[in-house]
Amino acid sequence: MTRPAVETAFSSISRSPSGRTSPAAVWAALAIVYTVWGSTYLGIRVVVETMPPFLSAGFRFTVAGLVLGALLAWRRGPAVLKATRAQIGSTAVVGVLLLLGGNGLVVLAETSVPSGLAALLIAVVPAWVVLLRTAFGERVGAGAYLGVLLGLGGLAVLTLPGLSGEVRIGGVLTVIAATVMWSAGSFSSSRIPMPSDAFTASAYEMVFGGLACLIAGLVRGEHLGLDVTAFSARSWTALGYLVLFGSLLAFTAYAWLLQTAPLSLVATYAYVNPVVAVLLGALVLNEALTWPILLGGGIVVAGVCLIVSTERRG
Repeated sequence: MTRPAVETAFSSISRSPSGRTSPAAVWAALAIVYTVWGSTYLGIRVVVETMPPFLSAGFRFTVAGLVLGALLAWRRGPAVLKATRAQIGSTAVVGVLLLLGGNGLVVLAETSVPSGLAALLIAVVPAWVVLLRTAFGERVGAGAYLGVLLGLGGLAVLTLPGLSGEVRIGGVLTVIAATVMWSAGSFSSSRIPMPSDAFTASAYEMVFGGLACLIAGLVRGEHLGLDVTAFSARSWTALGYLVLFGSLLAFTAYAWLLQTAPLSLVATYAYVNPVVAVLLGALVLNEALTWPILLGGGIVVAGVCLIVSTERRG
């Protein structure tokens, strides 16, 4: 998906004549995040079949960020990339939290955790956001706290495959750590100075996050003995999909939503993505649908639905 196509998808990002963000643009962005991000768990799982986790994630985000920045400059002029030192620093913080801490750890975990299980574990993100809001003095409804309890209960059930030895417990704990980092990045993005243009912010975040992933890969020694010729065509195809759709399109949509839509509405992706991911994992990769995955996933999704519905009523 090229930059013009991304811009077409958000033609009304562009405010309406009244100065308000078009609801159609918000729902178009949500639809992209719902479906495309749901499929990226499958893509990641295929990538790490033959590619190193952090280096592949770093390549994905660095390339996507540079391409997005170049297309922005071409379409709107270099001035669109201007930002203050504080704004650039903020994009670095958010990019590292979201892409190294959030996505990078998920890529690492999917070397040992099924894609559907990873997606279900990540669905608990809205629960962490509620706890972060509470820690910073914001008041949330009792229903949201009940949703948090449900989400954490479902998270406990989802860890059973790791505790029973069906998957590596280290991988499960890595995904849980990723959810905390992603929540922190999402929470902070609306509270620190960011570039006014969401696409510009997205480009900077992807470059900084991608470079951080590359550094992490080098520190882990993923480059030692690396044989690029051993990468399968299947993994290359999946990586290309992640760059074009998962990053250029969906991450840009998510970054824009964080700046223009209520966080509680944006968080609804957390209970749509897992359903898409679990179905694709089962259909394409023949991943097992065990009772802890089905039960724990159902509890998590119910908790997230309760949090989001409570927040939207408030």
